Amino acid sequence: MAKSVFLNLFLPMLLLRAGVRSEVIFHFENLCSETLYRASKPSIGDLEPDLPRYAYEIFNMDDHYSGSIWVRTGCSTNASNYFSCETGDCGNGIMECADLNPSLPVTLLNFIVSAPIVSYEVSLVHGQNIMVRIQPNGGTLMDGSGPCPMVECNKELSSVCPLKCLALNKAGIYVGCYSPCDAFKEPKYCCNGQGCQQDEYSLKYKGLCPSAHTYAGDPQPPTYHCKGADSYDITFCPAID
Repeated sequence: MAKSVFLNLFLPMLLLRAGVRSEVIFHFENLCSETLYRASKPSIGDLEPDLPRYAYEIFNMDDHYSGSIWVRTGCSTNASNYFSCETGDCGNGIMECADLNPSLPVTLLNFIVSAPIVSYEVSLVHGQNIMVRIQPNGGTLMDGSGPCPMVECNKELSSVCPLKCLALNKAGIYVGCYSPCDAFKEPKYCCNGQGCQQDEYSLKYKGLCPSAHTYAGDPQPPTYHCKGADSYDITFCPAID
C-alpha cells in the first residue's frame, strides 16, 4: 500500500511507497520537467510505475534481483485508453511494464542485488532517453579499493549524436539518441560482448558520460560491486555539473 506525503510548492513532493521487505533501499527522484514512468526487466516488485515531476520516493528493493530498470518519457493515454510513450515504450498499452523489450533508445540502469551486495551501472548500450545518476550512500567496494562511487550520465547526447542516431517524436522534436549498433545495425558497431571495440560514436558518448558504459563489453568503468551502503539514490535529470 502506498503512502504519500506532499510538501509545499517550494519543496519536492515526497512519496513513500512500501515494497518488499529488504535490506536494500532505493531512493527515486525525478528532477525532470515531466512525469516519468518506470519499467523493469524482470519486475522489481510492488512499485507504482509513475514518478511525477519533482517527486521523491523511497522503495524497499527486493534483496535478490538481477535485471534492468528504465524510465519511459513522453507518455500519454489516447481516446481508446491506450497508454504509450515516445521512448522506452513496452507496447502493451498499459502503464505497468515488466519483462518486455522497450522501444529504443533507452538509458538502462543495470543492477544485481544480493543483499548486502549491490552491483550497479549506467548503460548507454541502447542509447539514451534520459539523464540519470546512481549514488550509493555509504558502503565500500568489494575489492577493498575504497568507497562505492557515483555513476551517471548527466549530459544530453544530442550535441554528439549522429544524424542517423537521432530519435525524434511525431512533432520532429529530439527525444533521445540511438546507439550506433541499434541505428546502423552493422557488425563493426555491434558485438556479443567479447572482443568488442570502441567506435568513433561510442567514444564521443564516453566523452560526455565517462562513468557510463557506452558499448557492449565496455570495460571502463568496471561494474561496481558495493557492500553495506545504507541506500542508493537514483536521480533522473540530475543537475548538470
